[in-house]
Amino acid sequence: MQAKKFGQKYFIRIDRGEEIVETLKKFCEENQIKLGTISGLGATNDAEIGLYDVKIKKYYEKEMKGNFEIAPLYGNITTMQGETYLHLHANLGDENQHSFAGHLTKAVVSATFEAVLEVIDGEVDREKDPETGLNLLKF
Repeated sequence: MQAKKFGQKYFIRIDRGEEIVETLKKFCEENQIKLGTISGLGATNDAEIGLYDVKIKKYYEKEMKGNFEIAPLYGNITTMQGETYLHLHANLGDENQHSFAGHLTKAVVSATFEAVLEVIDGEVDREKDPETGLNLLKF
């Protein structure tokens, strides 16, 4: 992974074989980023996306193997109980231009991944909501 800072924004390149979610989380921790947004694009051949069912309070995760374009990845950076918390969603497109989207929990880079991370001054925490079972923003 490589990154370069411009004002409150980082341009980031995550390289082949690196896992996107872990790499971004570690980058935020090392740079003490507590609040921000992320957008990116690239390619993966090993990913996991999910859909949350509010009625039963469970994520349904789907493992995605094969060649996929990440077009795009969006997310935000917050904290939960003092730890870095990434909330990421991605759209994955296959060779037939079929699209698969959901909450991104894992994506290994197959070629490259490029992102822009914008730091926001401040901190927003999360807490588990008993009604939905989700970790919601706490203001």
